[in-house]
Amino acid sequence: MEELYIYKDNKKLRCGYTTGSCAAAAAKAAAIGLLLQKEAKRVTIDTPKGIMLTLDIITTERNRTDVNGQQPEPEGSRFFTTEPSVTCSVKKDGGDDADITHGVLVYATVSKTDSGITIDGGLGIGRVTRSGLDQPVGEAAINRVPRLMIEKEVKEICEEAEYKGGLSIVIAIPGGELLAEKTFNPRLGITGGISVLGTSGIVEPMSEKALVDTIRTEIRMLASKGITTLAVVPGNYGEAFAGSELNFGEENMVKCSNFIGDTIDMAYEFKLEGFLLIGHIGKLVKLGAGIMNTHSKWGDARQEVLCCCALKAGCDTNTLNQILNCVTTEEALAVLKEHGKMETTIDILMDKIDYYLKKRAYDGLTIGAVLFSNKYGLLGKTTEADRLIKQLS
Repeated sequence: MEELYIYKDNKKLRCGYTTGSCAAAAAKAAAIGLLLQKEAKRVTIDTPKGIMLTLDIITTERNRTDVNGQQPEPEGSRFFTTEPSVTCSVKKDGGDDADITHGVLVYATVSKTDSGITIDGGLGIGRVTRSGLDQPVGEAAINRVPRLMIEKEVKEICEEAEYKGGLSIVIAIPGGELLAEKTFNPRLGITGGISVLGTSGIVEPMSEKALVDTIRTEIRMLASKGITTLAVVPGNYGEAFAGSELNFGEENMVKCSNFIGDTIDMAYEFKLEGFLLIGHIGKLVKLGAGIMNTHSKWGDARQEVLCCCALKAGCDTNTLNQILNCVTTEEALAVLKEHGKMETTIDILMDKIDYYLKKRAYDGLTIGAVLFSNKYGLLGKTTEADRLIKQLS
């Protein structure tokens, strides 16, 4: 493939291609082998982004092969076929945004059927077990856009070969079961492997879209189950505190990473009623300045926000200078504690957080926040927090 680049944060970064693109290319190559009786060394596919990809075919196996490109035992797995088939593979390349699937081989086994085109998952591809996801319960976790890409590419070969019958296509990623343990799949209710994803066919380095899409998928799934109030945590600290101090389980909980504003918008989008944010002061203090993406590249005003609140709490210039010189919020809390101003400062901060959360949530969502410190424990709650804690408990 001709390499694509983007520039981000003054760096030149190489783009890659999705598992969906790999699956479509492997399926096209296998269809060429099956219907045109040719071995494709490279194939070109179209992507939803409008970029043509020419990808190398790593392996090609003919007839009586399983989805790993290996000769199976006679009794074989459920993915073994005694019908003539061709299996091809493509290596995933995530570019400079290499994820856990970077370098894996994506296989497609194509065989003839009477009519229609069916797409299923083989070894290493997860199965959907909960409603509200991209595919129905029981289906392979191959999302809609990759399915459309696969179908489009093999139909082109059917037309070229003047073939009027049907095709069975099985996608596999050996080792996908282990890779899935490092993803959101178990939490989302996708078991047995990873998902075949991609909405554009292209992986853009440092892209935040994939994570935001995962959060949206999780919220949509919870909403479909009738859940109306969410416990939202930025990460592991918040999850641990919510479990140990608030006795929350994972059934209503969503991790939002730095995308607090986006997650509020999603809760509103799916018509949820309640939203309780639980997080460490080092991240949530930024909400006091209305910063809704808490990644440091978008805004890092931790000590400045605390300093403003401390000023309103009556701290003198020496104390304010100490706060501004602190590296962490935990260190700044120790300064406030020493001068007897921690509780008052936190009360002022919680008022500011409350204001900006409600401003982002509009009128249709009851929203609140719980703030904690690793050293001092529970620090503060916004006005609706206790009500939401009761609902979630």
